Amino acid sequence: MVDTLKNAWKINDLRKKIIFTLIMLLIYRIGTFIPIPGIDGGYIRNLVEGNTLLGLLDIISGGAFGNFTIFAMGITPYINASIIMQLLTVAIPKLEQLAKEGEEGRKKIAQYVRYFTVVLAFIQALGITYGLAGGAIQDRSFLGYGIVILTLTAGTAFLMWLGEQITDRGIGNGISLLIFISIVSRLPIAVVSLWQLAFVARTLSPWALPIVVVFVVALVGGIIFVDLGQRRIPVQYAKRMVGRKMYGGQSTHIPMKVNSSGVLPIIFAVSFLALPQTLAQFFPASGFARWIGMYFSQESMLYAGIYALLIMFFTYFYTQITFNPVEVANNLKQYGGFVQGIRPGKPTADHLLKISSRITLVGAIFLTSVAIIPIIASTVTGVPMYFGGTALLIVVGVALETTRQLESQMLMRHYKGFLK
Repeated sequence: MVDTLKNAWKINDLRKKIIFTLIMLLIYRIGTFIPIPGIDGGYIRNLVEGNTLLGLLDIISGGAFGNFTIFAMGITPYINASIIMQLLTVAIPKLEQLAKEGEEGRKKIAQYVRYFTVVLAFIQALGITYGLAGGAIQDRSFLGYGIVILTLTAGTAFLMWLGEQITDRGIGNGISLLIFISIVSRLPIAVVSLWQLAFVARTLSPWALPIVVVFVVALVGGIIFVDLGQRRIPVQYAKRMVGRKMYGGQSTHIPMKVNSSGVLPIIFAVSFLALPQTLAQFFPASGFARWIGMYFSQESMLYAGIYALLIMFFTYFYTQITFNPVEVANNLKQYGGFVQGIRPGKPTADHLLKISSRITLVGAIFLTSVAIIPIIASTVTGVPMYFGGTALLIVVGVALETTRQLESQMLMRHYKGFLK
């Protein structure tokens, strides 16, 4: 990855994109330290420290939630809006048709997602302001509440714009990079906290630190191994005469990744699990809010079970959206290609669907294991996992995806130079 960055820096166009991405990320980090006026920050920090789910949201927001800054809600409403819009695209024929209309259709759906994000952000800001942060607001007037709600909503809208700017004019997926930089920014705090627990407070055995390091390194290695793993389906193209020339006859393959959905199922699952917490903020004194606080913490088996099911669901859901075996089989048939030993057409589509289901199951089980095992290990051993499987999956997955995009852009520019 270091060599890729060095080579990309030598290309003028890519260097401008990298600088633009770094500037946008710097703006984001500056915004995470700008507090909302009229808020008692200490009150919010105490709530976050006593709630593991809120602590996870604080990690994803890069500490902005715990400090209750203008970016406190992070990019979560945008992710929720994207999930709901993808579900509606499958369920509503008009949206499905719009998605198949090419670039114009995707732009229209992206516009709907933006509007829906602002609506969700406003609703979530209402819940946080009147529920969670109600005791932290110093000015209890209508104007005081209105300033906090509008600031939170505007902060999320600005982050959405920032992420889209990075995607369009920078390197990598902007939304994923915002989450990536938020998690990485908490790394020094996590290291210092573990060191204090082991050598200052002495509530943690010093021998636990090497075990944590080995566990994290093994986890990162496993994530990279599975993320790069793929099943190659051999494809043969038939020979055909066009005029006096012979075409076809070459062999190739269809690469099917074990984890084709990347880190999106994890991000979707975390955002989805934040919805009950958001609803509970509207009614802080209700039985539902007390039940959420008692039985829906990150250490509970109920949370772990629902978390695992959501990861499995979103892994299969996203794979079905991105990979269409019928379309692949039709394209192969149209250009004279066939999978060795399989008849073209429907048998090829069924064969590809069968393979896709099997390797997706392996990828889903791996994602679930990486996300759940650190939670169970932290509960049993008492060692705090500041960077559990969820954070590591996001960090490693985004780093690998950004590196691949850099490599593909460099390869494309080398081809252009060769053709010139």
